[in-house]
Amino acid sequence: MSEDLKLAYSGSRVEGLFIKEMLEESNIHFISKDTFQSSIQAGWADGLPDETIQIYVETMNFEKAKKIIEEYIIERDKE
Repeated sequence: MSEDLKLAYSGSRVEGLFIKEMLEESNIHFISKDTFQSSIQAGWADGLPDETIQIYVETMNFEKAKKIIEEYIIERDKE
Protein backbone atom coordinates (compact mmCIF):
# COMPACT_ATOMS: atom_id res chain seq x y z
CA MET A 1 0.00 0.00 0.00
CA SER A 2 1.05 3.56 -0.63
CA GLU A 3 2.34 5.67 2.24
CA ASP A 4 -0.44 8.10 1.32
CA LEU A 5 -3.05 5.55 2.45
CA LYS A 6 -3.91 4.44 5.98
CA LEU A 7 -6.07 1.57 7.17
CA ALA A 8 -9.26 3.11 8.57
CA TYR A 9 -11.35 -0.04 9.04
CA SER A 10 -10.87 -3.77 9.06
CA GLY A 11 -13.64 -6.20 9.85
CA SER A 12 -17.11 -7.24 8.86
CA ARG A 13 -17.96 -7.03 5.18
CA VAL A 14 -21.55 -6.01 5.99
CA GLU A 15 -20.46 -3.18 8.26
CA GLY A 16 -17.83 -2.25 5.71
CA LEU A 17 -20.60 -1.60 3.18
CA PHE A 18 -22.27 0.83 5.59
CA ILE A 19 -18.96 2.53 6.33
CA LYS A 20 -18.11 2.86 2.64
CA GLU A 21 -21.47 4.53 2.04
CA MET A 22 -20.88 7.00 4.89
CA LEU A 23 -17.41 7.83 3.57
CA GLU A 24 -18.83 8.42 0.10
CA GLU A 25 -21.48 10.76 1.54
CA SER A 26 -18.69 12.69 3.27
CA ASN A 27 -16.67 12.89 0.04
CA ILE A 28 -13.85 10.81 1.48
CA HIS A 29 -12.21 8.70 -1.18
CA PHE A 30 -11.23 5.19 -0.17
CA ILE A 31 -9.90 1.91 -1.46
CA SER A 32 -11.39 -1.30 -0.13
CA LYS A 33 -9.82 -4.73 -0.15
CA ASP A 34 -12.27 -7.62 0.20
CA THR A 35 -10.18 -10.77 0.49
CA PHE A 36 -13.16 -13.10 0.78
CA GLN A 37 -14.89 -11.79 -2.35
CA SER A 38 -11.60 -11.74 -4.26
CA SER A 39 -10.83 -15.34 -3.35
CA ILE A 40 -14.31 -16.48 -4.40
CA GLN A 41 -13.83 -14.84 -7.79
CA ALA A 42 -10.50 -16.63 -8.09
CA GLY A 43 -12.13 -19.98 -7.38
CA TRP A 44 -11.49 -20.61 -3.70
CA ALA A 45 -12.66 -19.14 -0.41
CA ASP A 46 -10.02 -17.56 1.81
CA GLY A 47 -10.99 -16.20 5.21
CA LEU A 48 -14.36 -15.70 6.79
CA PRO A 49 -17.08 -13.52 5.27
CA ASP A 50 -17.52 -11.68 8.58
CA GLU A 51 -13.96 -10.38 8.81
CA THR A 52 -12.61 -9.83 5.36
CA ILE A 53 -12.81 -6.19 4.33
CA GLN A 54 -10.20 -3.50 4.77
CA ILE A 55 -10.89 0.14 3.96
CA TYR A 56 -7.99 2.48 3.29
CA VAL A 57 -8.27 6.27 3.11
CA GLU A 58 -5.83 8.99 2.18
CA THR A 59 -3.67 10.09 5.09
CA MET A 60 -5.06 13.63 4.90
CA ASN A 61 -8.61 12.25 5.46
CA PHE A 62 -7.71 9.60 8.02
CA GLU A 63 -8.80 11.48 11.16
CA LYS A 64 -12.10 12.51 9.59
CA ALA A 65 -12.76 8.94 8.43
CA LYS A 66 -11.92 7.47 11.85
CA LYS A 67 -14.33 9.91 13.51
CA ILE A 68 -17.13 8.86 11.13
CA ILE A 69 -16.40 5.18 11.79
CA GLU A 70 -16.22 5.67 15.56
CA GLU A 71 -19.54 7.56 15.58
CA TYR A 72 -21.12 4.77 13.54
CA ILE A 73 -19.89 2.12 15.98
CA ILE A 74 -21.16 4.11 18.99
CA GLU A 75 -24.60 4.46 17.40
CA ARG A 76 -24.65 0.80 16.40
CA ASP A 77 -23.81 -0.32 19.92
CA LYS A 78 -26.65 1.79 21.39
CA GLU A 79 -29.22 -0.34 19.59
